[in-house]
Amino acid sequence: MRAIVKASTLEGFRISDLCMLLEGYLPEEQVREVYRAYLFGAEAHDGQHRVSGEPYITHPLAVAKILAEMRMDHYSIMAALLHDVIEDTPTAKDQLASEFGEEVAELVDGVSKIAQIKFHTRAEAQAENLRKMMLAMVRDIRVILVKLADRLHNMRTLGVMPPDKRRRIARETLEIYAPIANRLGMNSVRLELEDLGFAAMYPMRHRVLREAVIKARGNRKEILNTIETAIKRRMRQENLDGEVLGREKHLCSIYQKMRSKQLSLHEVFDMYAFRIIVDKVDTCYRVLGTMHNLYKPVPGKFKDYIAIPKANGYQSLHTVLFGPYGVPIEVQIRTEDMHRLAESGIAAHWMYKTGDSGKSTESRAREWLKDLLELQKTAGNSLEFIENVKIDLFPDEVYVFTPQGDIMELPRGATAVDFAYAVHTDVGNTCVAVRIDRRLAPLRTALLNGQTVEVIIAPGAKPNPAWLSFVVTAKARTNIRSYLKKLQRGEAVELGRRLLEQSLAASSATLEGFSRATLRKLLNTYKYKKLDELLYDIGLGKRMAIFVARQLVPGEELEGSTASASADAGRPLAIKGTEGMVINFAKCCHPIPGDPIVGFASAGRGIVIHAAYCKNVADYRKMPDKWIDIEWDPDCQGEFPADIRIDVANQRGVLATVAAVISDQGSNIENVDMEERDGMTTSMIFTVTVRNRRHLADIIRRLRRLTMVVRINRKKG
Repeated sequence: MRAIVKASTLEGFRISDLCMLLEGYLPEEQVREVYRAYLFGAEAHDGQHRVSGEPYITHPLAVAKILAEMRMDHYSIMAALLHDVIEDTPTAKDQLASEFGEEVAELVDGVSKIAQIKFHTRAEAQAENLRKMMLAMVRDIRVILVKLADRLHNMRTLGVMPPDKRRRIARETLEIYAPIANRLGMNSVRLELEDLGFAAMYPMRHRVLREAVIKARGNRKEILNTIETAIKRRMRQENLDGEVLGREKHLCSIYQKMRSKQLSLHEVFDMYAFRIIVDKVDTCYRVLGTMHNLYKPVPGKFKDYIAIPKANGYQSLHTVLFGPYGVPIEVQIRTEDMHRLAESGIAAHWMYKTGDSGKSTESRAREWLKDLLELQKTAGNSLEFIENVKIDLFPDEVYVFTPQGDIMELPRGATAVDFAYAVHTDVGNTCVAVRIDRRLAPLRTALLNGQTVEVIIAPGAKPNPAWLSFVVTAKARTNIRSYLKKLQRGEAVELGRRLLEQSLAASSATLEGFSRATLRKLLNTYKYKKLDELLYDIGLGKRMAIFVARQLVPGEELEGSTASASADAGRPLAIKGTEGMVINFAKCCHPIPGDPIVGFASAGRGIVIHAAYCKNVADYRKMPDKWIDIEWDPDCQGEFPADIRIDVANQRGVLATVAAVISDQGSNIENVDMEERDGMTTSMIFTVTVRNRRHLADIIRRLRRLTMVVRINRKKG
C-alpha cells in the first residue's frame, strides 16, 4: 500500500493525502479500489482544466477529500472521484459498471446531469436535473451526499466565475442545497454553504456585515468570557461535567435574522450563544435546571428537541436566558452523540457504523425521501416538483397531537388541511371540518404547538380549489392539484361529449350510432389515440364540436355555426351549475340563473358564460364559430356570485345591519367595497352568493325596507 501512496505522490494531485486519510478507517483493499478509481478519473479527465487553470482532476479529488473527512464508505469516495466522467468525458455508465461495479455506476449516474435532453428554458433544465438527482437519492441516499460535497467545493472555488454565473449558482445553493443539507441534519455543511452562498449572492452586504462583526468582536469577547466563566463555575458547584463553547453567529444567520425580524445590527449582536456538551441525557436536564437557576429564562423560549426531535433527527435542549447586562443568551445543551449527529446528520450513519447513533437520522431521512417519491408521482412537471420540494424544505416545525396522542410534525404555518393530508391522502381529500382542542375551527386555521387536532371526514367530500391559497405543505398542495387535474379531466370529457352530441343532433345522429371504424378514422384524422382525448379537448375549447361533427356527418345539414346547428336541433346546452371547472362564469357580469346568457368556447378553459347584456359580449360578435347556444337548466343548483350596490346614510352600525339582513336571507358575503360619496351617504358594493334571480330579488326587497338605505340596485359590470 505504501508503494501505491508513494507512486501517487508523483502524480502531483495529492492523492497520497487522500489515501492516508482513508487508511485511518478503511481496509487496505478498499483504499486500493479508491486509488484505482482515481487513476481512471485522472486518465478520463486528462487534458481538461477548470476555469481557474488547474487540472480538472483536482476537483473530484477535493470532493473525495470532503467525503473522506465525513468518514464515508469507499463506494462514495470512488463515486466522488468519478462523479464527472459520465457528464464531461466520453465514458459511458456501462463502462463504469464493468470497471467498478453497478453500485458505483449508479451513484455516478445519479449525480450526473441530463446532457442529452434539450430544454426550452434554463429553469426547466435545472429543475429536471434536480428532479433526476432527487429520484436517485430515493434509491441511494449517498447520491445527495456526493452532490453536496461537489457543491461545497464548487462554492469554495466560485470566485473565478463571472458575476452572473456566481449569483445563479449561489441562489440555487441557498434555495436548494443548503436546505437539503439542513433536512439531512448536516449542520456544518449547511452553515458553510449558506455563508459561501451569501458572500457570492450579496458581496457588498457580506463585506459590510463582516467588517461590522470584526469591529464589534472586541466588545463582545469580554462579555462572552464572563458568561462562559460563570457557567463553568456553576456547573462545578453542582458537580456537573461538560464542555462549554461560546460561539459566533454566522454572517448568513445574522443577515437572515435582520431581514426576517426587521432588526438592526446592534440588536442581532445582543444574542450570545453557548453550547454545553455533556455525557448523557439525564445530565442535559440537570444542566438545564442549573442554567435556569443561574440566569432567569425568557418565557416561551424553551424547546425540548430531545423528547421531540426535529425532522432531520436533531436533538438538543434550547433555552434563552436573561444574561448579565440584560442581554439575552441562547444556550444549547446536548450529549456528545447528539452533537456529532447535529454536525454530520445522515453522514454519521457511515461515520460511526457501530452502535445505533445514526439510525434515527437515517430512518427520518429515508422517510422524507419516500415522501419525495410520492410528490414526484403526482407533480405535473419538473418545475412543479421542485417548487414543492422547496416548500417541503422550510426548517421551522410545529408539533401537534392526534386524538390518540401521537405526535405529528408539520412546518410552521401549517393548517388543519395540511394536518389532514399528513395523516393520509384520503383523509385530506374527504375532510370537511376540524376540531382543535375539541372545538370546531375553520379548515384554514394555522396550527400551534401542543394542540390536539381531530379531522372530520365525509365519504362524498372533495378537495376545494380554494385550499391551495392557504396550505403550506408540499404533500397537501401536490395532492390537491393532482385531484383537481383528474376532476377537471373527467368534467372536460363529459362536457365535450355533451357538446358533440349537441352538434350531431342537427342531423338526428348520436355518438353511439357510429361504428368503431368510423370513430377510429375520426381519431386518426385528428391524431388522437382515444376518444376521451378528443372529447377532453372539445370540453376545454381546444377543438370546436361543430367541426368534429362535420367530419362524422359530412353534408349541408351541419353547415353554419355551432349556434345555428344547435338551434336547428332545438336543444341548447343546459347549464346546471355543477359542471365544475370546465364551465366558467365571467367575473365582469356575474351571470346568475334566470339571466339571459351566452357561452363562448375558450381554449384551455372550457366554456365561459356571460350575461347577454354584458359589454364584453360585443368582442365575440365577429367570432360566431366560438358561440355556444346555452340555457339554464330548470333544476339548476349551486350558489352564484352577484354584485349589488347600496347607497346608505352615514350612521353608526350601518354595515353590520346590512350584513345581518343579507345573512338572514340565506346568502354569504364574499366581498365588500366601500367609498364615501359625500358627507351624508356612502356607497357599498357587496358581492353576495345567490341561488337565482328570485333569491337576489328577495334580498334586494328586504334591504329596501331599511330606513338607512337611500338607493339599491344590482351592479351589472
